[in-house]
Amino acid sequence: MNTIGLVFQYPYGRLKAEGFDSFPLKGKWHEFFGNHNPIVLELGCGKGEYTVGLARLFPEKNFIGIDIKGARMHKGATEARDAGMTNVAFLRTQIELIASFFAPGEVSELWITFPDPQMKKVTKRLTGTRFMNLYRSVMTDGGVVRLKTDSPFLYQYTKAMAELNRLSKEVDTDDLYHSDLVDPILAIRTHYESQWLARGLTIKYLAFALDHATALQEPEDDFDRDTYRSYSRGYIDNLNTNNI
Repeated sequence: MNTIGLVFQYPYGRLKAEGFDSFPLKGKWHEFFGNHNPIVLELGCGKGEYTVGLARLFPEKNFIGIDIKGARMHKGATEARDAGMTNVAFLRTQIELIASFFAPGEVSELWITFPDPQMKKVTKRLTGTRFMNLYRSVMTDGGVVRLKTDSPFLYQYTKAMAELNRLSKEVDTDDLYHSDLVDPILAIRTHYESQWLARGLTIKYLAFALDHATALQEPEDDFDRDTYRSYSRGYIDNLNTNNI
């Protein structure tokens, strides 16, 4: 990982030792990418296949995958390096620390792909208000948050949170691959998604604008819990959307 130029490893211990404002690219990511294109984060990127897949679809944007597990991230990082991709980077750190790596307004969009729904602890839920306020500290006002999940619980919770706080929804479907949505993301289907679809389950996709003015409130936690066990993440398949 240390030999891959597009990987930055700054876990909590290093930040604590060097200073929480020590990261040299904070507010200067355009210098690394060599352009001022929008920056998009994928939180909990795992092996990085989704980060790389999105970067291939949208060369006019810069993508940064964030995860604490370097062994997973290595796969996507080496793939992006070997392909000579210039709009991809990976950051190995805890998601809670993102304010140490990005200046206010530096991030325009967030992807949260198949996270643990954290049904018992709302403060650990990546679409909870605690994290939404954290995202605000680095995002543009009105930047888009995109959730892709197999979890009915997380989808219903996030939808209720967005509606309660009147966050403007861009996309809302509880069955992505049987919707009438026309979107390039339909060309990306993970192995993980294929497993759920083979079991007759559906993929939920929700996107909304996160403004900076709303005092966010938590919805009542009365959503039905998921009754199945999640698979691990898998690889990405770039599919012909006509076959979906």
